[in-house]
Formats: sequence, structure tokens, C-alpha cells
Amino acid sequence: MATAMAATAVERAVLEEEFRWLLHDEVHAVLRQLQDILKEASLRFTLPGSGTEGLAKQENFILGSCSTDQVKGVLTLQGDALSQADVNLKMPRNNQLLHFAFREDKQWKLQQIQDARNHVSQAIYLLNNRDESYQFRTGAEVLKLMDAVMLQLTRARNRLTTPATLTLPEIAASGLTRMFAPALPSDLLVNVYINLNKLCLTVYQLHALQPNSTKNFRPAGGSVLHSPGAMFEWGSQRLEVSHVHKVESVIPWLNDALVFFTVSLQLCQQLKDKISVFSSYWSYRPF
Repeated sequence: MATAMAATAVERAVLEEEFRWLLHDEVHAVLRQLQDILKEASLRFTLPGSGTEGLAKQENFILGSCSTDQVKGVLTLQGDALSQADVNLKMPRNNQLLHFAFREDKQWKLQQIQDARNHVSQAIYLLNNRDESYQFRTGAEVLKLMDAVMLQLTRARNRLTTPATLTLPEIAASGLTRMFAPALPSDLLVNVYINLNKLCLTVYQLHALQPNSTKNFRPAGGSVLHSPGAMFEWGSQRLEVSHVHKVESVIPWLNDALVFFTVSLQLCQQLKDKISVFSSYWSYRPF
């Protein structure tokens, strides 16, 4: 009995020593890794005036699709804003070529990129508040920090991977429709968004439903991408989507950022798992 108790005491002493090492050394090693990775992620979200070079560089992205050549164009991204757009649309019925571009005095803010960057900055802020001199005293303290960091990283990733679901009236009311010169025809709607690592442009062609139409009018709900046949009411008119054209271009640095988010989340989870191993030994202690 005495031998068993002594063995238990030795085991407990070893575990306590390992746990102290985890809190004092390994936790800070992981935090340094996270800071380094998230610094790299934040550098991908360059903003005007935020770096030593002043304005963020302009990047041109050629839009394309393997399923259609009806829409072609180039979008110019500068930080978290579209500074230029040059789009050509070939009308399906008569092959008429329409060209429209951003007005020179306009930029379109991509809220998804801005929000993702803000969440990364918040995660870095949380980590910087626990520098090398800070002593973690309990596992619960580490878990709380990891949960807070993971929440910001998950929100950052979700902003890029989950575009907003918009109704057709919301797209019609968007300021994006007033960005172009010449002005968009009344039978066209345009939407721009980020989906994962891609910059996407969708053009909707519309036609008016006649008052005596026998079609059962059913307004479409919110969606990332509406289909032909979707209906909505705008002003005094009932309209239906006749054609949908979606083109896109990969943004390499967004792909980098998503990889950094994934690696950082894995590091956080691994540290949480290590803390949880010790909590299973001392369920009565606040780990």
C-alpha cells in the first residue's frame, strides 16, 4: 500500500513538473509561432498608408470562366478596395458587345477583406498582450486565450469562405450599380464578392414580366448566386433573371492567408489538447 502511494506521489510530482514546463515554456513557444504566422498573414492584407511604401500596390486580375465567354474583364485590386474595373459583356441574343468600367473617382470597398484583416489584427493583439514576461498560472488561463484567438481566426476565415447571401433587390440597391460609366443598363445587375481565394464577378441579365403574365410570381430569397428564373420586384416592376454570367480570378495572397489561418487554428487546438490531458489527471484543479 505504502509503495503504491509512493509511486502515485512520484507520478504526480512528475506530472506537476511537466505541467509547469508546459505553462512556462511550451505555451510561450507556441505563442511565438502564432505571432510569426499571423504577422505573415497580416502582411497579405496590405492597406494604403499602412506600410513603409505608402500606397498599397495595384494588382490586376483577369476574369474568366471555363463555362462561358460572354463576360470578360479585368478588376484592379488595391488593398481591400477595387480601384478599377473594365468589363465586356456579349449579349446572348444579338451578340451586341457592351463595355462598362468604374468611374475614375470611385472605388469599391471589399468588406470581406477588410473584416478578415480586422479579425487577424485582433488575434495578434490578444497574443501580444501575453509576452514572454507573462506567467500563466493555470491551464484555464491558456484555454481562455486560445479560445479567444481561435474565435477571431475562425471569423477571419469565415468572412472569406462565406460570401453574403443577398436578395436581388439588395443587389439592385447596392452602390456598386452606380460605380460604372457609362451607367449600367436597367436590365443588368452586377455583384462582386470574395469566395475562398477567388475574386468573383456576377452579371445578371433581366427581363420585365408583363402584367398579364401567366407565370406564378414568387420573389427569390437571399443567395450568393441566383439562377435564371429567379424573380423579384423593383420599384413598380416585376423582373426575372434571364441569364447569369459568373467569372472569377484567383488571388494568390488570399490563398496564403487561408493556409495561415488553418495552421494557426491547428496550433491553438494542439495546445488546448495538451492542457486537457493534464486536466484529466486533476479534475479537481482549475485547468
